[in-house]
Order: sequence, then C-alpha cells, then structure tokens
Amino acid sequence: MPTIENSAAAVLSPNLAVSTVIFTLRASETGELKLAIALVKRIRAPFEGLWALPGGPLKPSEALGSAASRNLRETTGLKPRYLEQLYAFGGLDRGPGITPEDRLISIVYWALVGTEEAELALANDNVGWFWLDSLPELAFDHSLIVEYALWRLRNKLEYSRLALGFLGETFTLARLREVYAAVLGRDLDPGNFRRMVEADAAIVPTGEKLAGTKHRPPQLYRYDSSIDLTDLGPLSRQAISKAQATGENK
Repeated sequence: MPTIENSAAAVLSPNLAVSTVIFTLRASETGELKLAIALVKRIRAPFEGLWALPGGPLKPSEALGSAASRNLRETTGLKPRYLEQLYAFGGLDRGPGITPEDRLISIVYWALVGTEEAELALANDNVGWFWLDSLPELAFDHSLIVEYALWRLRNKLEYSRLALGFLGETFTLARLREVYAAVLGRDLDPGNFRRMVEADAAIVPTGEKLAGTKHRPPQLYRYDSSIDLTDLGPLSRQAISKAQATGENK
C-alpha cells in the first residue's frame, strides 16, 4: 500500500524551462557562408562556466512562444525572423545528480536570424556566436538538441520558405544557392539549382537587377509573400504571432 510520502512524490510537478537554438549565417575567414549559433555561458551550477543554449524558466501565466521570444531578448537581445517549437527534452540524465524532485523539462524552440540582425546580439563575455562545425563542450544535453535542430532545419529547407529567414526581401540566385549550400553542408550544381528554383512557384523574379556590379547585373528574385515561411497546419501563424505579441507587451 503506498505511503503518504510516496503519494506526494508521485504528484510532484517538474520544473519547466524554454530554450532556443538560434541559427544564423556568417561569412567565414575565406568569405564563404557558414552556419553559426548563439550560446550563453552558464554562471551557476551545474555546468558553471560551460556554454549553453539561451533559455530560462517558464512563467506560470506565459505562453510558450512568448517565453521563447522573451528569453531571447533578455539573454541575447535578438528578435528572430522565424521561431518554431522543436521538441521537449526532459530525461533524468540531463545533468549530474538530477533526481525526480529537481527534474527539468525544457521546451526547445529553434529560430532563424538574418546576418545583419545577428550583429546586433549582445556583445559580452557571456554571449557569443560559434561555428556549428566547431562547437565547444555544451552543458546538459544541448549538443543533442543542436544536432536535432540542425536535422530539422535541413529537412524543412527544401520544401519551405525557410531560406528567407537568412535573406533580405530580394536576392540573387547565387546568394540563394549560397544559403542552401551552407545549411545543407554541401556544394550545389548551379545549373541544377537554377532549374529547381525556376520550377518553384514560391520563388518569383522581381523584374529588377542587382545594381552596382562590374559585370552583367544578375536578376533579383523574391519569395511569394502570400506563402508563409512554413506550413504550420492548424497552428496558424496568426495565433502564434498574437501569443508572441502578448509576451512582448508585458
């Protein structure tokens, strides 16, 4: 027969937090675009001194999307162009000495930030951008989280408008191919890529050309604005935007 103590332990509520994997594209020393993510340095145990994903506790009355947006503003000063819920991580092996009583469940989001916006991130010893292919040791299970977020990004890139999260309103095919190559981690044949783009009704020519080039100016393209970044199905962008706006106004 269960004791009173066992019954009480069975209904303990775990701690809830929200974390975010923030992707951006930055020019490397060789000039090529490379994926980078923002990390913050932990200032308390466990894993004090290690780098981790930006995040923080979930307030009782706060929507998940609002919490993710707020935590990004508070820790990095960033406001992403795209924000989507990734997964929930809550294993008991996430850190040393974790017991059911202090179990932490993280609702993880992933975000896309343009190159220019990334330069506006808070600059101090506790916030920094790191190349995705050379990350330092991360706290908790954040290495697994980053790996999963990258897998999701690569899978969704080829059937959505996610590339726009790294681009301006208009772009050349060469720039768009650079973005795809950087995210997918492989070179792409220019001819095949052009044919893929021309067959995609979501990418349309603007009728304008890039100014200021020494040679024949390339055609500028844009994404069809009537198509959202990704298809969220029943989770309408309007509902998510409303939740985020509510959080920003608090």
